Amino acid sequence: MSYLNNIQNFPSYVKRMIFFFTLSMTVGYFTGFNFIYRTTELKPQGIEENYNGNEEDENAEVMLFKKPENEILTTIHTHILSFSLIFIALCGVLLAVPMPQKLKSFLLIEPFVSTILTFGGIWFLWKGFIWVKYIVMLSGILLTLSFVLIVFFVFKSLLISPKQV
Repeated sequence: MSYLNNIQNFPSYVKRMIFFFTLSMTVGYFTGFNFIYRTTELKPQGIEENYNGNEEDENAEVMLFKKPENEILTTIHTHILSFSLIFIALCGVLLAVPMPQKLKSFLLIEPFVSTILTFGGIWFLWKGFIWVKYIVMLSGILLTLSFVLIVFFVFKSLLISPKQV
């Protein structure tokens, strides 16, 4: 299957398109990451309060209310679908990147598992299984690390000529 490991041999216009596509995905991903930072401070308690509110905390700086079911369902639905599309596109590009097979196999599956765990976990957190906030956080970290690694390997392959590899 050597045809899957040849991104460096793609025509320059295809490599430019992949570069700007990946760059656009990265800007969009980290814009969303910034939103998560602002709403949760990347802490388990922040994750819990973002979805379940904090109205019982009299010392809270900003009062948050439990999100209604329709809002939770919309969030989960749109994020699972959009993350699946983001990663099927990026993983499709990753197929053409020369790299260790075991790492590639991991990166081709992991984002989909973490997407289900992260957003499925948000549902269970909202339903009252508070301990799931740690799974949401861990799977979100793995999801972001997978994204960063995929982007790194794609950019590395695009920016290094085939003779340098």
